[in-house]
Amino acid sequence: MLLGLAIRDVVLIEALHLSPGPGLTALTGETGAGKSILLDALGLAIGARSEAGLVRPGAAQASATAIFAPDRESPVWGVLEAKGVPATPGEEITLRRVVGADGRSRAFVNDEPVGVALLRELGTHLVEVHGQHETVGLLDSRTHLALLDRAGGCGGLAQACARAWSVWREAMGVAEASEAAVREAQDRAQALDETLAELDRLAPVEGEAARLADIRSLMGAAEKALADISSAREHLDSDRLTGRLGQAFRALERVEQRLAAAGAGSEDDGPRHCVAARQALDRALAEVAEAEAKIDATARSLDFEPDALDRAESRLFALRAAARRLNVEVDDLARVRAELAGQRLSLADVGDQAREDRRRAEAAREDWLGAAQALSKARHAAAAAFAAEIEEELAPLKLDKARFRVAVEALDPERGGPSGLDRVEFQIATVPGAPFGALGAIASGGELARLALALKVRLAARGAGAQPLMIFDEVDQGVGGAVADAVGLRLQRLARAGQVLVVTHSPQIAARAEAHWRVRRGGDEDSDRATTAVEPLTADAREEEIARMLSGANITEAARAAARALMHA
Repeated sequence: MLLGLAIRDVVLIEALHLSPGPGLTALTGETGAGKSILLDALGLAIGARSEAGLVRPGAAQASATAIFAPDRESPVWGVLEAKGVPATPGEEITLRRVVGADGRSRAFVNDEPVGVALLRELGTHLVEVHGQHETVGLLDSRTHLALLDRAGGCGGLAQACARAWSVWREAMGVAEASEAAVREAQDRAQALDETLAELDRLAPVEGEAARLADIRSLMGAAEKALADISSAREHLDSDRLTGRLGQAFRALERVEQRLAAAGAGSEDDGPRHCVAARQALDRALAEVAEAEAKIDATARSLDFEPDALDRAESRLFALRAAARRLNVEVDDLARVRAELAGQRLSLADVGDQAREDRRRAEAAREDWLGAAQALSKARHAAAAAFAAEIEEELAPLKLDKARFRVAVEALDPERGGPSGLDRVEFQIATVPGAPFGALGAIASGGELARLALALKVRLAARGAGAQPLMIFDEVDQGVGGAVADAVGLRLQRLARAGQVLVVTHSPQIAARAEAHWRVRRGGDEDSDRATTAVEPLTADAREEEIARMLSGANITEAARAAARALMHA
């Protein structure tokens, strides 16, 4: 509902504050008084195109402010939340637009700077305009499906279809994520298989690295020790040494024999020392033999295969390289191998889960298709009934020769969505025998406005609700008498379910209004000081205005009497 409209320096309006109430409000005035300026100002506030020509001559800028009170279920709250504009459902919202003399404009919602596109989006949920030059919403076939659902009582099925779609899309997301996880798991499994195969070839054993390091160190030392042993044997040269020691031993034996032949006794120093020397040489011969045996034993203990060191080093290097790739210690390779084997085993279940998720997604799609097909069936039935009802409304609105239909086109499931499998378009044929066509291509502005009125009245009668504010601009164009009265009656009925503003030249329509505003020109018509003013009318003033509309400038008592009759009909 529109609570207030404040206009400043828009075309011929200096300053104006309007507070429309609920129900039907009529806006009347002589041609050229400036009724359209009010609609231009409201359009400015809800994001319509702006231009420098809207700024009153001599003013620096023009502004239009509209205050609305949407109900808590209105889509505007979701729009504001999505755009990050502070707002509390159930409270008022203020849309404001300022246009400079240079044509540049600024937009505000609740005094927060916003883009003009946001005003325009909010306006589509707050105001509907139907008139000679503009019909907002009705010409857009994308709105027809929702209108049919509202008119045909298909809301429950439509909600079920939307829920089924949401469940399917969510299930599809889960299935696609699972399948992506399978592909990732397959890549992971391949990498694990390669790593496990390498570890299986290595067959690491805990403590093996230290043992190999010790072996490598020992073999390196043994290699050098063998060279020293070889040098020791070479220097020892036991054959030459034992030969010389043997010669010395035999020489001492001869010394001993000569001393005995000379009569020396065994107790004499000479024989005694000679015996001791010979005994020492005998011990030396035995020690040399033992040393040679020990040297040989040492060499045998250090003997190893020529490539044993290379094998030990290659094994150690391979273990260390594997540990570096896995970023672990060598002694942890056996443990890591067991862990990786466990991971590889767990990947086997991923494919099963993905298959189950895909099965659920396919089942959810079948549920959505079932819901969409049930909705389509209901829409076809509703389309025929709704078209018949609209055609009943057309005759009193001077559209008795027009034919109206609701075309429901089946869509391929691939083109379906949360709203089902249908594309809906309202079509009309205004001339007998002419083919049906889109509303905007076939109907004139006045015909469209009256058609919109018929649609809205039937929607309201079905409890489908109406826009918070509907504006009908000269819906009476080209009609009068009984037709104008029929239009007024329907506007009155429609206003019971919402707020309706009608710009009219018809006294029959104005007489049906609960509130009546008159637009008049002021100031010098030929100067820059010409202005437009709007005044709410009292009951007496309404009678006078309707009488003027009936008789023109020269208001007669007969016209006043006719005005009273219309107002109390």
